[in-house]
Amino acid sequence: MNLFTRLRERAEEGRPLRLGMIGAGKFGTMFLAQAERLPGIHLVAVADLRVDAARSNMAFAGWADERMSAPSIDDAARTGRTHVGDDWQAVVRHPAIEIVIECTGNPVAAVDHLLMAFDEHKHVINVTVEADAFLGYALAKRAAKAGIVYSMAYGDQPALTCDLVDWARTCGFPVVAAGRGHKWLPHYRKSTPETVWDHWGLTREQAERGRLNPKMFNAFLDGSKPAIESAAIANACGLDAPEAGLSYPPGSAEDIPDLMRPRSEGGVLDRKGMVDVISCLRADGSRIEHDIRQGVWVCIEADTQYLRHCLDEYGVLTDSTGRYCCNYRRWHLIGLELGISVGAVGIRHEPTGVAREFRADVAAIAKRDLAAGESLDGEGGSTVAGGLRPSRISVAGGYLPLGLAHHVRLVNPVADGEPVLWSDVEIDRTGAAARLRLELEDDLRNGRL
Repeated sequence: MNLFTRLRERAEEGRPLRLGMIGAGKFGTMFLAQAERLPGIHLVAVADLRVDAARSNMAFAGWADERMSAPSIDDAARTGRTHVGDDWQAVVRHPAIEIVIECTGNPVAAVDHLLMAFDEHKHVINVTVEADAFLGYALAKRAAKAGIVYSMAYGDQPALTCDLVDWARTCGFPVVAAGRGHKWLPHYRKSTPETVWDHWGLTREQAERGRLNPKMFNAFLDGSKPAIESAAIANACGLDAPEAGLSYPPGSAEDIPDLMRPRSEGGVLDRKGMVDVISCLRADGSRIEHDIRQGVWVCIEADTQYLRHCLDEYGVLTDSTGRYCCNYRRWHLIGLELGISVGAVGIRHEPTGVAREFRADVAAIAKRDLAAGESLDGEGGSTVAGGLRPSRISVAGGYLPLGLAHHVRLVNPVADGEPVLWSDVEIDRTGAAARLRLELEDDLRNGRL
């Protein structure tokens, strides 16, 4: 509760937390817009393959040219300015940098970045939750072995959900379910980058003004990102994934206690202890008031008569039985909130969420009938979407994780709505991400997790 005070003390002592960031896209730019306001941190270096675009984004977020003019990382570390370049390895390896922020959004590249950071004994904040969804537990084990902190990014919905779950459990409440909100109708599953703005609620002009990436936003709309973030939540919080995938029941924030209880009691859950996502749209497409589209929630149980009496006495909104209630945040502010992770990792040496199990997984599910010879275009593209599954089902079935379904060629046709299998694709299994994933699958099959 006193991170800002501690950061201010670091500033007064001349000991700022020294950061290096890989990737200056939307999330990174949002953090950049706040970084200059935060005491006790020094963003030493930013690495992006598109240096001019990174500089443009930094200027767009309010950075003066002089502030980002350091010709080298050495100079940046000495002068307090920031170096902007394309060499991510130099950022990770530089001794001045204590914390690496990975926010490229590319899960395969992110794994390379993370593993090198672990080898260099750098704390890591991983914004690329796509990597965490299919390798989070393996990455967390590698980080622990290296003796460093590996953390989800506060501001993204998984870390905020972890915060709510931790609040509930630390108060002594059983967690019945947890998750996030979303704008969902079943036909969104087939959305492509060409159709995304028609459904999202923004004009193309607004999207261009905000420098928004249609493929990234389509990953939210088609259900891939909700599946990815739900897997991260499940694996960090010890919750289970629905066997048939996310159910997306429509409801407001105040409907959560009625919706997020077991099906046997009138809700949508297979059982207690699940993740799920709530839609802000009714089946006819009409908008629900007081929705939770941009927020996160936890549903808890008053499992004694005394607790139920307390909820009633304090006027807490519950389900019809008085047994279930919820806590929620209606908004997440993405990169604008990342300072919480920076402070938690750098000062407390604590993650703002980290995978502790491998319970949930995200499979690549065909958006249409796919033919042999086609190339998969991954998350947010036109060929596959992410489907949340229990990891025991995805691994036993040989499902290809969505995080590896980028630029790989099909050798077999796959029907619309069916999972793509490892055996359906021609894929390089020698890269770090693929090797680590195969090791994780082998550990799960052989009971070593």
